[in-house]
Amino acid sequence: MGKKKRKQRVAFRKHHTRRTRDRLSHRDMLDDESAEDFQTSERVSGKGSVTRYRTVVTEEGGDEDALRNVDDSVCIRGRVLSAIGLHCFVRSDDGLKYECTVRNIVKKLATDERTAVVAGDQVLIQPLQEEKAVIERVEPRERVISRGSKRREHVIVSNVDQAVIVASTGDPPLKTNLVDRFLISAEKGNVQPIICLNKVDLITGGDNLVGELSLGKVAGLYSQLGYDVVLTSAATGRGIEELRQRLAGKQTVFTGQSGVGKSSLLNAIQPGLELDTGEVSEESGKGTHTTRTASLLELDFGGWVVDTPGIRQLELWDVIPEEVEGYFVEFRPFVTFCHFTNCSHTHEDKCAVKAAVNLGQISRLRYGSYVRLLDVE
Repeated sequence: MGKKKRKQRVAFRKHHTRRTRDRLSHRDMLDDESAEDFQTSERVSGKGSVTRYRTVVTEEGGDEDALRNVDDSVCIRGRVLSAIGLHCFVRSDDGLKYECTVRNIVKKLATDERTAVVAGDQVLIQPLQEEKAVIERVEPRERVISRGSKRREHVIVSNVDQAVIVASTGDPPLKTNLVDRFLISAEKGNVQPIICLNKVDLITGGDNLVGELSLGKVAGLYSQLGYDVVLTSAATGRGIEELRQRLAGKQTVFTGQSGVGKSSLLNAIQPGLELDTGEVSEESGKGTHTTRTASLLELDFGGWVVDTPGIRQLELWDVIPEEVEGYFVEFRPFVTFCHFTNCSHTHEDKCAVKAAVNLGQISRLRYGSYVRLLDVE
């Protein structure tokens, strides 16, 4: 039984419209000495810049998104390798690579105009000529990494199994609050997280990463919470084989702030990728953006990886303050013992979570991330 079809009205804003001419009567023109020379290229009538609507036939997908009804006989299936605006590269299921544009109707049907098509999307394309094609439909997404941007969801990548959250132990310094945000984004998108503490060659035995926490204590903190943690160095090769084993046969996205060494790690895992790398700015201590767009790359030993541009800030999408505590797994044994059922674990008396922090049962580092999330979100 086929999918149920329905009609949908889609708004299209008119493009290239001219400004309507100011009202000028025939009498005014005759009274004007220059009326005989009066000429204009402006429209005499019309509604100017307005929105017009088109009725399209769509299919009801597995979620609330509408799928455009297309002719499967003239289309082939593929996966988006990279996307910049509405210009994409797609690899078809038979291994051919197409340079694609996107139907305007596809963009209009998208729930978010900014991410109509992203790396990892499964799409239907209609081939044209000379390895060019047009994307006719984007299939429903599964397992996404996204963030908030101007009150809209910005999907970074779709249809991945796991996310390697890369954080550097120095140059730039470790930001555990950003790691915690990525962990929430991964769980929200149903993606398995892997924490990769990179550049461990920059740390000596007596160095502390955050406050009084050493590299071992930071790694131990997240490991005890049940997260997979890998210590790596692209410079020395430490942890590269361990990371390679985790990528084999998987669909993986590498994400993290700028300058943490995502591209360098991928070059070490598979030297033939030859991804551009950059240095951290000495003035700001922040990384530079060497990766401009998310790109899906095939691995020789099986699997795919997505190298993404660095993110300096990550605004969580579709996570309300009341939900944040649920993403901190160490809070769960204590929340039921709070005196108030709606306890925010920040200012209330008789809060079991705050008591656990004071007793050292919950890390102050993680609790600080929680409080900052409530302040921003």
